[in-house]
Amino acid sequence: MTDNVAVEDNATVETASATRLWRDPSLDATTRADALIAEMTLREKIAQLFGVWVGASDEGAEVAPHQHDMEEAVDLDDLLPYGLGQLTRPFGTAPVDPAVGALSLARTQRRIAGANRFGIPALAHEECLAGFATWGATAYPVPLSWGATFNPALIREMAAAIGRDMRAVGVHQGLAPVLDVVRDARWGRVEETIGEDPYLVGTIATAYVQGLESTGIVATLKHFAGYSASRAGRNLAPVGMGARERADIILPPFEMAVRESGVRSVMHAYTDTDGIPSAADERLLTGLLRDSWGFTGTVVADYFGIAFLKTLHGVAGTFGEAAGAALAAGVDVELPTVKTFGEPLLDAVTAGRVPEALVDRAVRRVLVQKAELGLLDPDWSPRPAALAGADAGAGGGSAAGADAGSEALRGTISLDADDNRALARRVAEQAVVLLHNDGTLPLDRSASAAERPRRIALIGPNAEAPTAVLGCYAFPVHVGVQHPEVPVGIDLPTLREALAAEFPDCEIVVARGASVDGTDTDGFAAAAELARGSDIVIAALGDRAGLFGRGTSGEGCDAESLALPGVQQQLLDTLLDTGTPVVVTLLAGRPYALGRAVTESAAIVQSFFPGEEGTTAIASVLGGRTAPAGRLPVSIPRHPGAQPSTYLAARLGHSSEVSSIDPTPAFGFGHGLTYTTFAWTDLVVESGDAATDGAFRLSCTVRNTGPREGTELVQLYLHDPVASVVQPVQRLVGYVRLDLAPGEAVRIHATVPADLAAFTGRGGSRIVEPGELELRLSASSTEPRLTARVTLTGLVREVDHRRRLHAEFTTVPHPAR
Repeated sequence: MTDNVAVEDNATVETASATRLWRDPSLDATTRADALIAEMTLREKIAQLFGVWVGASDEGAEVAPHQHDMEEAVDLDDLLPYGLGQLTRPFGTAPVDPAVGALSLARTQRRIAGANRFGIPALAHEECLAGFATWGATAYPVPLSWGATFNPALIREMAAAIGRDMRAVGVHQGLAPVLDVVRDARWGRVEETIGEDPYLVGTIATAYVQGLESTGIVATLKHFAGYSASRAGRNLAPVGMGARERADIILPPFEMAVRESGVRSVMHAYTDTDGIPSAADERLLTGLLRDSWGFTGTVVADYFGIAFLKTLHGVAGTFGEAAGAALAAGVDVELPTVKTFGEPLLDAVTAGRVPEALVDRAVRRVLVQKAELGLLDPDWSPRPAALAGADAGAGGGSAAGADAGSEALRGTISLDADDNRALARRVAEQAVVLLHNDGTLPLDRSASAAERPRRIALIGPNAEAPTAVLGCYAFPVHVGVQHPEVPVGIDLPTLREALAAEFPDCEIVVARGASVDGTDTDGFAAAAELARGSDIVIAALGDRAGLFGRGTSGEGCDAESLALPGVQQQLLDTLLDTGTPVVVTLLAGRPYALGRAVTESAAIVQSFFPGEEGTTAIASVLGGRTAPAGRLPVSIPRHPGAQPSTYLAARLGHSSEVSSIDPTPAFGFGHGLTYTTFAWTDLVVESGDAATDGAFRLSCTVRNTGPREGTELVQLYLHDPVASVVQPVQRLVGYVRLDLAPGEAVRIHATVPADLAAFTGRGGSRIVEPGELELRLSASSTEPRLTARVTLTGLVREVDHRRRLHAEFTTVPHPAR
């Protein structure tokens, strides 16, 4: 395993400036930043505006777009005397033991602070999309699974655990969450998103940010804005959406997070919308984000995104022009490494082509953040909390002594503690979605021996693949795959191992049948024979996560259609033909059409890359030890080519007699079955008329009428039959999870502000119009249970970012019948 330990610099942090204003923690951060800026040269200010990616490969094994042609050698000895804004992925670039990495980062920080005349350290950032993306850290479920939980509190708890691990080893910023709303499931990065509905995305992402920020880690909203709306689902393709789609679908999750989460950073998107790249869009990054929404943190570049203004978008003729355009738009920090914000920007400012005031504006934001993080305090120490009880060796000593210190620390820090794994398992369990069940599930271990399956055939390419539970930003897939000589670093039980533990009295026989994306069908015959000789088949199908074409799901792994990759559908059909009941079990990064299985399989269990405890969670649901509680964050298509489709479509986006393509899903957004039944009754509309600045009130009763404990998800959709501009047929405006014992009932009371009916009108402003509405209490977007018809009265009302964003739900126990 690579230690990646930086060379120790014996210089100590300058203390002569400790009494200067910028060193005084009793002053507000802006005053301190301005005092420091006044003492800095232009080159020193610019040095705070970029990161450096030490150890990144330029040989084609890239983890960022065009890394192989954007990476250049950086001479730290030349850069560090002027300071450094950020360190890029000190833990997430190559496998490194956590304790050794913490020691290395501490030494590097002391070197950085000791080399510049102000003693300013760098801000260290890492990826944390599905857990801290470093060797040995807990691999949690991907964001699409977060969405499937519909449980913001649980995701907040998970994010706090991730943040604590990052903070303990000296990291300051996490590049998550992704708030892109799915518009076309062929896009490879669907696994990184939370779902296809902006309200779900907003509430879950906001909770994640709150959890991460609660630990002191700077969260980063990305990708601002519109990345997921690229044409034909192609990564980094142009975006052609209109202003209303952007305002009413793409932007609301970001707006909610800025308002409610305390987020301190935003990352611009790669894409252009209607010809304007996000990195050069002043109306977006300054006019909307800062002037309208009041965001005060830093805007960071997506990796190489500023250089792309020249190389990919063609809106800048030189890297200096690209730097000036990004600064003017509102980008403050170039990541992952210096390309345009170094000499090109320095030359442009010196020549008068870029105003120095733009540099001052950006560096003020950067230094304010460093002050808030304590990096400018006189008692700042590079030693992170995880090394508090150890000799960090950060104060000097010989190289031999430093190496000995590294070896002594190896294995002393765990980033995958038992509490983390238990939390990862809870998230995975709540994210498993039961799509279809003819009564075969659960395979109850408590049933009589005659009713229990005696021989289970586990068939499919993901039956014995340890990494089948991981998305493309999990460290073993993202970086570890490039280091096959290094152990994975975490325990990843395969589905076979999990089933063996869950069903110890059953014989489990395994056949791969086919690869994830190959064309070879030679294994079909043996798989079919195994299926015919078994009591039940569990078909382990889905994706292999990867980057830039190295997987079937992940960044740069877009799909031509939503058919299962390779020959998996043919394998599935072969298994269905055997007559043995087939339970389809999906470990995937996006929804797939499943053909005959929708009606002919015994059951379908959907999981979206559920993390290191994912197979254990799936086995627990199959066996009935855990009740299925997940709901679909994205619709499951009926046909693989009916794209793009989302439940958030206007009438013309749904099935009609004038098109031969039917986009009706096999399973709609919000769908998910349980092992019990629920009754929804006694709808009362307590206030059915409300002014355009008022609120509706309604209530209903939900009762568990079945024999098992279970989770019901009450989803509130708004339908606007007549509006001044075309609206989606319905859209989610609220939800509440209910965990109910057999026979238990609750009375739900909902207050629904008129603000939730707002949309972008013809004039471009967000308005609430008078008229009739329907409030649908539904089990999914395709399963309305109770409908309240209500009326908004009064005048058209214009609203802004201060409008109310949530319905309020209260629940009270309801007497048994």
